[in-house]
Amino acid sequence: MDEVDRSILNSIQDGFPLTSRPFAELGARLGLSEDEVISRIQKLKDANIIRRIAPVIDVKKLGGASTLVAMSVPLDRVDEVAGIINAYSEVSHNYLRQDKYNIWFTVSASSKSRLDQILKEIEEKTGYPYINLPTVRVFKLGVKFEV
Repeated sequence: MDEVDRSILNSIQDGFPLTSRPFAELGARLGLSEDEVISRIQKLKDANIIRRIAPVIDVKKLGGASTLVAMSVPLDRVDEVAGIINAYSEVSHNYLRQDKYNIWFTVSASSKSRLDQILKEIEEKTGYPYINLPTVRVFKLGVKFEV
């Protein structure tokens, strides 16, 4: 990763252009061609430096519901259970941690009833109970990493 890659990473974190050709606009800001920006971003994705470029949407303001969930799953079933969880398009993150509660994931749904349905189905399909940890208060609204 060179200084140009770093400038791209810094630029896409804040003020991503909402235009028909955002990479052309990013390129213009950085003195690069649209193709070079796209190529460099693809290389950063291929290297797993960038996972995805997507908006952060406040689901609750749209009438939806979201939560953080923790489950305690035997290590020999982690991959199977993670596969069940990840089959839901409403699951945006799923992490394995070294603790009693070792699978942690976030779910965002179109309504509270849909969220409850997903959690019930996951519990039924996996055979493991969960801890529902909904947001009570937001303390941090965003993070920008200086690369």
